[in-house]
Amino acid sequence: MNQLSASAMLSRAASLRRAAAAAFSTAAARPETGLYGFDVLRTAKGFRRFVDDAIERSDELVAYIGQLPPSAEIVRAMDEISNTVCSVIDSAELCRNTHPDKEFMDEADKASMRIYEHLQYLNTNTTLYNAILKAESEGVMLTEEARRAATTLRVDFEKGGIHLPKDKLEHVNHLNLEIAQLGRKFSENVMNKPGFVDIYPASRIPRNMQRHFKSIHRIKPWGDEEQRNQMDTTKQKGLRIVTDSGTLSTALRWVSDEEVYLVGNSEPRENITVLGKLINARDELAKTMGCKSYGDFAIRPNMAASVDVVMSFLKDLSGAVRHKAGEEFKRIQDFKRTVCNEKSAKLEPWDEDYFIGMMKSAVHNLDVSVVAAYFPLSQCLKGLNVLVESLFGATFHQIPMGDGESWHPDVMKLSLHHPDEGVLTLLSEGGDDCKTQITSFHSSKIMARLNHWDVETLFHEFGHALHSLLSRTEYQHFSGTRVALDVAETPSNLFEFYAWDYRVLRKFAVDETTGDPIPEKLVKALNASRNMFPATELQRQIFYSIMDLTLFGEQGSKPMDTISTVADLRRKHTSWKCVEGTHWHTRFTHLINYGAGYYSYLYARCFATTIWQEVCQGDPLSRSTGSALRDKFLKHGGAKDPSALLKDFVGDSIIINSGGGIIPDISSLCKEVGL
Repeated sequence: MNQLSASAMLSRAASLRRAAAAAFSTAAARPETGLYGFDVLRTAKGFRRFVDDAIERSDELVAYIGQLPPSAEIVRAMDEISNTVCSVIDSAELCRNTHPDKEFMDEADKASMRIYEHLQYLNTNTTLYNAILKAESEGVMLTEEARRAATTLRVDFEKGGIHLPKDKLEHVNHLNLEIAQLGRKFSENVMNKPGFVDIYPASRIPRNMQRHFKSIHRIKPWGDEEQRNQMDTTKQKGLRIVTDSGTLSTALRWVSDEEVYLVGNSEPRENITVLGKLINARDELAKTMGCKSYGDFAIRPNMAASVDVVMSFLKDLSGAVRHKAGEEFKRIQDFKRTVCNEKSAKLEPWDEDYFIGMMKSAVHNLDVSVVAAYFPLSQCLKGLNVLVESLFGATFHQIPMGDGESWHPDVMKLSLHHPDEGVLTLLSEGGDDCKTQITSFHSSKIMARLNHWDVETLFHEFGHALHSLLSRTEYQHFSGTRVALDVAETPSNLFEFYAWDYRVLRKFAVDETTGDPIPEKLVKALNASRNMFPATELQRQIFYSIMDLTLFGEQGSKPMDTISTVADLRRKHTSWKCVEGTHWHTRFTHLINYGAGYYSYLYARCFATTIWQEVCQGDPLSRSTGSALRDKFLKHGGAKDPSALLKDFVGDSIIINSGGGIIPDISSLCKEVGL
């Protein structure tokens, strides 16, 4: 399910609220409403009624469908069921992951499980399945999208095991519920048990970065017995680094520390067991469904079609990048030896971010604070306006949040307006009811200025937003990002390129003190810095994808030892060694959300790179580029076959038929990486 909201929403600093508002025209008064604009969510307990109402409405629609003759109305009514249930699921998931009030989080958590259980009931409802079978077989669908919707719904039902004997269907239902609970437990452990390391003295971390960590103090240790006997109680300042993945990555850019790395990559230990159970449950589900592995079960509906197709693609790409990645590894190791004045120094895993960062700074003289001066949040919001106005002739307008609509006073809601088409909305509930699309941008830290990598993330998420805001489909089941997993990340990857292009950045990246636009020389330095180790980063993504497919691939007679399996894959597919006892994969939540699907990021990167080079790079902000993006790609959502969509948009060469499935052409990616 996609997370829905009512336009682009961003968490930002309270001090910038007025500045950000000035970037957009503003609409009228604030009505009282509930969370996300749902009246029923005026209180946390409203989630109970929200679920009750959704169950009641979906049951009414099930009864209605049971009385219908074979017709397109069956698909429309089933689409309404999907929209009704998804509204609850998406709202509950957003709330339980972002709301600061524990009561709201708890009620949303309960609502999420209740509606999921009801979804399982709907997915195994024979009235619905038989109705869609009849409608599909009797050829009553008059449009291509209606026929595609009917087929997709049938496949979704069968993926839930509805066609199986009763005992096997009950077993599948039990496994699906167990898988959902294990996934939730995995994510909760990651969130609640990150671990921490105390760093002394605080000066080991640059002063301008110390604000990201909690200050701590201890009695300053003395060097020898005589000094210790003086009973000096001078306090020494230190920093406590909570080793969640984001903070860990930041810390290791500034300090090469074995303890920080070890602790950060050895929590949460409980997830070793949780992941083992998840692997077994998914494997059993796949075999009950007649597949040899969960990977094949998950990939079968996608463009790739099978694990073998994806694994062959990944191994070929791994071989192509190996030599250049090895050269980059040697450059980093030589740099360490020079800095440390040790001719035989070896690179350790905790060295990677630290020495790469040091090398980039030394070559390109990039100061993070200088770069951030050109990206105050208010200007970045103007940047989003630059994109939609230049490409699509549309503009964002800020809409006041209704009392109770938001979970925080610093959340902003925007609507996308076109001078000829009015407010650009999504067609939902079979096209009869217009709804404003919500897309959520959530910043992990409230800040007045963005680092450039935050700008890239903003543009990435904005790509997802535009996919939803600009899609025009008959059924909400196909709206926006509801597409084949292989292409879901393509728009987001494409818009990352915009965050690196000087022609785009000069339109909004302005020093808030002087009013000067970002210098072209600085943008060139940013790009040169990014391009110093492209093979290393690509190799890492290939390793992640192969790891994901291996964990959820064919299982042996004995339970998999995930720690040794991941360590072996790291040694085989990267230049970096694995530290014994660490298990960073137990906090890799993509294994839950993208199980056997992480490869789709690489598919999307290949597609996006080709689209950028073939369609956008020549004139990235032209109206003709925008028209091509909107009319040939974004507006179709999942309503068209993705391979046909891509070929019509860019040309036949963007995809390759391979082994019964489809893989992306990698020539544009190889050009970008310099292979």
